[in-house]
Amino acid sequence: MKKSFFILLAILQISILSVNAERVDMRKAGANPSGTKLNTILINKTIDKLNANGGGTLFFPAGKYLTGAIKLKSNITIELEAGATLLFSDNFDDYLPFVEMRHEGILMKSFSPLIYAVDAENITIKGEGTIDGQGKKWWDEFFRVIVDLDKNGVRDINKYQPMWDKANDVKALYAETNEDYVSSMQRRFFRPPFIQPVRCKNVRIEGIKIINSPFWTVNPEFCENVTVDGVTIENPLSPNTDGINPESCKYVHISNCHISVGDDCITLKSGRDLQGRKLNAPDEDITITNCTMLAGHGGVVIGSEMSGSVKKVVISNCVFDGTDRGIRIKSTRGRGGVVEDIQVDNIVMRNIKEEAIVLDLKYTKMPDETLSERTPIFRNININNITATNVLIPIRINGLEESPVTNITMTNVNILNCKQKPGFTNCKNIKLTDVYVNGEKITAP
Repeated sequence: MKKSFFILLAILQISILSVNAERVDMRKAGANPSGTKLNTILINKTIDKLNANGGGTLFFPAGKYLTGAIKLKSNITIELEAGATLLFSDNFDDYLPFVEMRHEGILMKSFSPLIYAVDAENITIKGEGTIDGQGKKWWDEFFRVIVDLDKNGVRDINKYQPMWDKANDVKALYAETNEDYVSSMQRRFFRPPFIQPVRCKNVRIEGIKIINSPFWTVNPEFCENVTVDGVTIENPLSPNTDGINPESCKYVHISNCHISVGDDCITLKSGRDLQGRKLNAPDEDITITNCTMLAGHGGVVIGSEMSGSVKKVVISNCVFDGTDRGIRIKSTRGRGGVVEDIQVDNIVMRNIKEEAIVLDLKYTKMPDETLSERTPIFRNININNITATNVLIPIRINGLEESPVTNITMTNVNILNCKQKPGFTNCKNIKLTDVYVNGEKITAP
C-alpha cells in the first residue's frame, strides 16, 4: 500500500510539471508575423507568465516577428519553426534602459543585449528558424563616430553617449584598463551583443541560424554548463561581430557549428586587465569540436581579454577555410592571467591569410614592464595532427622577454604552400615532432 502511494505521488508530480511546462503558440497568442509591428511587450509578458508558473516554451510558427530586447528567465525555451524569424528592431531606443552587462571584458551599464538573461537556469533557444539582429544601423553608427574622431579630431556625440557617461563610473573604468582600451573607450558607441546570458546555469542554443549581429553574437558571461550545438552564424564583413565568445564560463560545449563572421569565429575570454584579475573568473573546461569556420579574423582564438585565465580547453575535428588565422592565442602586457592546459587536435586549414598557428604575447604595443601580476603567461599547450595548405605564415610564437611562452608541443603538423618561414621568439621548452613546412622538417629553436 505504501509503495503504491509513493508511485501515485510521483505520477502526480510529473503530471503537475507537465501542466506547468506550457507551450504557447505565439501567433495564436496574438504575435504579429508581418515583421512590421513590435511584439516586444507580448513576448516578455509571456516569458514572465510562463516563468511564474514553473516554465514553458514560446513557439514561433513561420513568419517574421519584430521585437526589441527579450529578457529570458528560468525554465524558458524559445523555439522557432522552420520559416520563422525573430527580427530584432534596429531602433536603438528598443534596447533601453541600460542594463548591467559585459562589453569586451569590462562590466558596465549599456544597451540591453538583444536576448538577455541574468541569474537564470534552464534556458534554451532552439529550432530550425532564424534570429536576425539587423546589425547594419549599429555598424554604421559605430563607424560614423570613429570616422569623425579620426578625420576631425572631434567626437560627434550621439544622444546615447552622455547617457553612458551618466550611467557609468567612467574614471573607474579608465583606471582599470590598459592604454589600448582607454583609447577605444574614447571612441565609444557600445553596441549590444546579440545573446548574452549572465551568471546562468544550463544554457542551450541549438539548431537555429543567427545573422547580422550588432556586436558579439553568442556571448555567455559567468555561466555554467553551456551547450551550443548545430548552430549556423552568418555575419557579413562588419566590426567585432564575433561568433561564439564564452567568457568566464565553466563546462562549455560547442559542437557541429558553421560560422562565418566579421571578426573571430570562436573566442575564449575571461575579462580585461585589473577588473578581470580582481574577479578571477576563468574560462575553463571547454570543448570545441566538429565545427567549420569560413570568414573571420581567427578560427579559434583565446584572448586577448584573458585576465581571469583560460584553462583546460580541447579543440578538435574542425575545418578552417578562409579565416585570417587558424589557431590564435593572444595577449599583451597589462592583462595578467594564465592560458594553460590547451589541447588542439585534428584540424584542417585552407587559405589562411596570415598565421596558421600563432601564440603572441605582444598583441598590442605596450611598453616594457618587469614581471608582475600584470604579466600574462602562456604554458602547457599541445597542438597535434594539423594539416594546412595555402597560408602566409605557418607558425609564429612570440613571447615576452620577462615571460617566455613555455612548454609547447607540436606533433604531426604538415603545412604546405607557405609564403614565409616559421618564427620563434622568447619561448622555451618547445618540442616539435614531425612538423613539416613546405616539405621541410622543422626543429625546435
